[in-house]
Amino acid sequence: MEFDWLEEQPKFFMLGYGLLAFVVVVGGLLLLLDVVPSWFARRREAQLVAAAASGTPLPRRPKQREGMFALFFLLPTLLLLAVGLVVPAIRTTLLSFMDSGSNDWVGLRNYGWMFSEDSIVRVLINTLIWVLLVPLVATSFGLLYAVMVDKARFEAVAKSLIFLPMAISFVGASIIWKFVYAFRGDGQEQIGLLNQFVVSLGGEPKQWLLESPLNTFLLIVIMVWIQAGFAMVVLSAAIKAIPADIVEAARLDGVSPWQMFWQITMPSIRPALIVVVVTLSIATLKVFDIVRTATNGNYDTSVIANEMYNQAFRYGENGQGSALAVFLFILVIPIVIYQIRNLRQQREG
Repeated sequence: MEFDWLEEQPKFFMLGYGLLAFVVVVGGLLLLLDVVPSWFARRREAQLVAAAASGTPLPRRPKQREGMFALFFLLPTLLLLAVGLVVPAIRTTLLSFMDSGSNDWVGLRNYGWMFSEDSIVRVLINTLIWVLLVPLVATSFGLLYAVMVDKARFEAVAKSLIFLPMAISFVGASIIWKFVYAFRGDGQEQIGLLNQFVVSLGGEPKQWLLESPLNTFLLIVIMVWIQAGFAMVVLSAAIKAIPADIVEAARLDGVSPWQMFWQITMPSIRPALIVVVVTLSIATLKVFDIVRTATNGNYDTSVIANEMYNQAFRYGENGQGSALAVFLFILVIPIVIYQIRNLRQQREG
């Protein structure tokens, strides 16, 4: 097929505009975050050198000027937060009280629909199952890995292999596990690892991702497989940070490995455990890619984030999609508040 420059010319122009915009934005950020601070630093240094040479007191910036100077550097961050978080959050909240076309106010009708529609109640139950199981199971496996590979001969290699799934996107991991759960008709050779294992034991192959509620637990396995490496790295670092004198004193007292784990290791790594559980809980509440890629939310596997997308962008129900988004935001808030209070208590302690 012959390449037609005239036909493809608009696409190249769009590409050029995109590259130009990228250069302008990145150049502007570099100018703001590097060149401007460097200029102020050189100017301040010159003032200090001149004051030292003349023997005059070092010049001090007025507090008001220091506040303006700090605000200057905080302004880009505040602007991005306002544009990317605050404004959309307010708009989404307002849309959740309006109809599908965002024209008329309907009050709490969208929230009532959320808890009265059987399919959406199923979505909420699925999300609850995800939030209860993923942090607990992933943290447990991460802790098990951390304890088993700690000071092992091939510790670095083992940790690298365990952490490897974290380098894979949720979409890529879901595709990999879809092959594990793959099904071919009876009498055909099974290419799915799970079905091949079942057949080798004399069982019958199944369409695993079509059987509810088993399919939800199979999707949870994907999330656990990815996040267990993260939990292992954090908890392993916490275990290595336990003071050696505490460990030696416990061994001299003759404690068993089981007592060492529950009485020394667990209390010492409690802050790290809380961080891992909170982080995984927030990530689980927002899970979208795995469900979208593996089942598209069909067969009773949908969760809040996936259903929010469906309602807002597939079905054109802006009010219902926004209500789901607000509800998801409300679920995340207590976890964030708990983590902030926990970090504050650790800092004060």
